[in-house]
Amino acid sequence: MSTSEIDASVQAELNRLRESIDNIDAAVVHMLAERFKATQQVGRLKADHRLPPADPARETRQIARLRQLAQSANLDPAFAEKLLNFIIAEVIRHHERIADEAGNGDTGRTGGTAGTVTGA
Repeated sequence: MSTSEIDASVQAELNRLRESIDNIDAAVVHMLAERFKATQQVGRLKADHRLPPADPARETRQIARLRQLAQSANLDPAFAEKLLNFIIAEVIRHHERIADEAGNGDTGRTGGTAGTVTGA
């Protein structure tokens, strides 16, 4: 069925819902950008003080916290954890790059895995 074959009221509702989704997607992108600005600052602070890129105890707490938030928001906690792990992998990569640029690349590196939260 093509768009031209859809009832006008259904198309209007579909457009309204999609516009809402587009707005939410934009907000998510902006929130992620803000999050990464903060984690970049954490990475620089860690590099300046020769701290390891990862903090396993914090990572464990953050994952548990996010799973609880997801559950209370009626979002699948496993999905939320997968999303966080994806973000975390990128944060760790950034922290390792920052440490390398600061000449600290071989000091305290934990290897960073996708299952850890750094600076979150």
